[in-house]
Amino acid sequence: MATNRDIKNVLVIRFSALGDVAITIPALYSVCQAHPDKRFVMVTRQWSAELFINCPSNLVVLGVDVKNEYAGARGMIRLARKLRKEYKIDAVADLHSVLRSWVIDNTLRLCGVKVARIDKGRSEKRQLVKGKIRRQLPTTNERYADVFRRLGLDFDETFEGFTEAQTASLPAKTAEERWIAIAPFSQHRGKEYPLDKMEEVIDQLLERPEVHIILFGGGNKEKKLLAGVAHRHERTVSLAGIKHGFTDEYAILRQCDVMVSMDSANMHLASLTRTPVVSVWGATHPWCGFMGWRQDASNAVQLDLPCRPCSVFGEKDCRYDDYHCLGELPPEQIVERIEALL
Repeated sequence: MATNRDIKNVLVIRFSALGDVAITIPALYSVCQAHPDKRFVMVTRQWSAELFINCPSNLVVLGVDVKNEYAGARGMIRLARKLRKEYKIDAVADLHSVLRSWVIDNTLRLCGVKVARIDKGRSEKRQLVKGKIRRQLPTTNERYADVFRRLGLDFDETFEGFTEAQTASLPAKTAEERWIAIAPFSQHRGKEYPLDKMEEVIDQLLERPEVHIILFGGGNKEKKLLAGVAHRHERTVSLAGIKHGFTDEYAILRQCDVMVSMDSANMHLASLTRTPVVSVWGATHPWCGFMGWRQDASNAVQLDLPCRPCSVFGEKDCRYDDYHCLGELPPEQIVERIEALL
């Protein structure tokens, strides 16, 4: 079995989802900086590879097509063999631990490669959802760090965020202005604050003349909805209607005084720029370990209900069919946390 001294080239795997890939960055960049004599090869999907900016010199990021070029088990086997040959992989840090990554793990393990997989704490999370335990579980960032340490790659967290990025997508912010980013959508209804209530939040924030609102979202449906919100409110712009990449998004978030986000990828992108986040939680809960990196838990806005959390990822239908956890959350509670940060 390989030791730390034997390891020279580490394959790191995390294919999706966007927020989970973003969370890898603090641990990955830190372990790269702690072990400059080793090469780290991060494999992810093509679109999420753009998340990795200002990479350490010993980090290679590969965006791969897992739907076509490397589809299915055979595709994963071909990918594993190719990576082994081109990068001389001698250790694997599997930060995903799904069927797709297991195929890569097992293919390389047969070649004598040491493999460490993430412990997602599935059993604990099921107990949390069933109400059998009510406590904070290890964060995803901590679970990622543990994978590297089990390979003998110890490190201190030295990553400080993406603090230097520029963009031409929006004009520069003046000294008097306060920019508030708002990302009102999520992949699942159980994590999405009603849009009409979010507009109440915007109305209250815009009572301050120095406040400007920047709306974040993607997809055609979200673009149309956000365009409508921007049209109905002064000093409000939708970034969804402006062509930009993650470098632009990081730069804009860096200029924002605060972001309002659901339990979604935008919380994690803002965290990477050290932007304070007021996060809104419904079906899910920070206890599951998905709070943004280095975010203050006191800025998590949520109702204390005995049925929460009812889901780890927010994909399950509400057992009461009314999503009370979100629909009854007062806009004033969100505004109060924002104003405290401003």
